[in-house]
Amino acid sequence: MSRRYKFHNPDRLYFISFAVKNWVDVFTRNEYKDILVDSSNFCRNHKGLELFAWCIMTNHVHMIVRAEEGCLLQNILRDFKGFASREILKAISNNPWLDDAIK
Repeated sequence: MSRRYKFHNPDRLYFISFAVKNWVDVFTRNEYKDILVDSSNFCRNHKGLELFAWCIMTNHVHMIVRAEEGCLLQNILRDFKGFASREILKAISNNPWLDDAIK
């Protein structure tokens, strides 16, 4: 199955969900949740993300989203997840219990 998001109607709202590798409970710490919030705020302010609702669980995220006209939702989500994952990996590099769990 493809791991890339496919959005066939850019005017519609989409429910998306994504999980942490191995379902590790990364988002029990605020510093990691804050990275997600910062990434979503950047995408809302600069990339055309329209975020209607979201829920950060301990090991996954649910979102209801749409892209502004002229923006591609798959590109926005690629950038959102790519930035957030890189920053979270940097933030946990000094936490051996979590570092071992996500490898």
